[in-house]
Amino acid sequence: MLEKMFKLKENNTSVKVEVMGGITTFMTMAYILAVNPSMLEAAGMDKTAVLIATALASFIGTLMMAFLANYPFALAPGMGLNAYFAYTVCGSMGYSWQIALMAVFVEGLIFIVLSLTNVREAIFNAIPTNLKKGVSVGIGLFIAFIGLQHAGVVVANSSTLVSYIDFTANFRTAGICAVLALIGLMVIAVLYIKRVKGAILIGIVVTWVLGILSQVAGLYVPDAEAGFYSLYPVWGFTDITAIGNTFGKCFTADFSSVRIFDFIAILLSFLFVDMFDTLGTLIGVANKADMLDKDGKLPNIKGALLADAIATSAGAVLGTSTTTTFVESSSGVGEGARTGLASVVTGFLFLVSIVLSPLFCSIPNFATAPALIFVGFLMVSTVVSIDFTDMTESVPAYLCLLAMPLMYSISEGIAVGVISYVIINVAAGKAKKITPLMYILAVLFVCKYIFL
Repeated sequence: MLEKMFKLKENNTSVKVEVMGGITTFMTMAYILAVNPSMLEAAGMDKTAVLIATALASFIGTLMMAFLANYPFALAPGMGLNAYFAYTVCGSMGYSWQIALMAVFVEGLIFIVLSLTNVREAIFNAIPTNLKKGVSVGIGLFIAFIGLQHAGVVVANSSTLVSYIDFTANFRTAGICAVLALIGLMVIAVLYIKRVKGAILIGIVVTWVLGILSQVAGLYVPDAEAGFYSLYPVWGFTDITAIGNTFGKCFTADFSSVRIFDFIAILLSFLFVDMFDTLGTLIGVANKADMLDKDGKLPNIKGALLADAIATSAGAVLGTSTTTTFVESSSGVGEGARTGLASVVTGFLFLVSIVLSPLFCSIPNFATAPALIFVGFLMVSTVVSIDFTDMTESVPAYLCLLAMPLMYSISEGIAVGVISYVIINVAAGKAKKITPLMYILAVLFVCKYIFL
């Protein structure tokens, strides 16, 4: 049945590989179960309700991806979008979280229409092949950067913006975590070189176990005030009834004090970031998994985009910010996952996490960080296929891959890539190869920077 449903042999994979890939993807994404509730709590939302909504939205979206597109991509409320939700819309702009949820709900409905009418698919296909490869490399650098941050290896620096950690300072907290993350990275690399199945997942578990042993030995000392908690697995159950505090509340939003242009601006911001974060993730991960056809198109992309759109509106009804395709899906792809079976596994783990969320939330960031760093390496390897002999193709790809980690945004990287591609090719007398949709995208991105 699984073979017929997910076409495992056709995609050169197996049940074991897909299950392993699905588990790996979940473990690299599990942090969202802890982070998203904490973020949206700042908007005045019930933390437990948001946790349940996060898990349910991830479950629904990921299963939709499995059955509508048969891709190993997982969905969850997106980072960045939740920050905009909590700190901008509900913070500086002063709107209620119910209004913000309604904006997300409407955004999802718009995306459903755009997905059914092939608009989002057309945008995906309009992006040149070399620029798509630049997106893949950029995402690799981006998630590696995120991994280094989660590991505590890369830290903020007032002089140079970022720097590496002082391992001797606070060694029993930040220092030892950074060391363990680097050890975990080496474990993954060696296992991967030796072609050990499940290398990335094994690396995560080994890193966590080493952390637990370090705490037992006194090398790691929890400091809750500094954000360093006990590494021991936490067992407990979630109050499922709490979902009532957010479910359907988007429909109770009071619009009497909402300025229409403010709401439109909020809606457009969600639309822009979500659309191009999703497209960028699909391009990058699919390219690494060799899922793109000879024309650089992704088969069944309509199903993938529709799953993403439905998950966004469903998540808003449940009580969470925009649900989007997660770049961490690349970790499962790195394990060999190629079908929706991996997504089914990831989705059901999110469902189980509702009950056992304390356990999953106890997986420390430094344990999943090595997976992100190593998968970043796997995605960066795509750079060798970029055509550097044609600078009208390679320079925009370079600017795109450079912008993603430095601007800390997939969508901004795509914006820089599209704008520069149009400008450089027009100036170089190669305007004929630019599709009309690329011109439209470039203009829209420029307008975004001016008006949003």
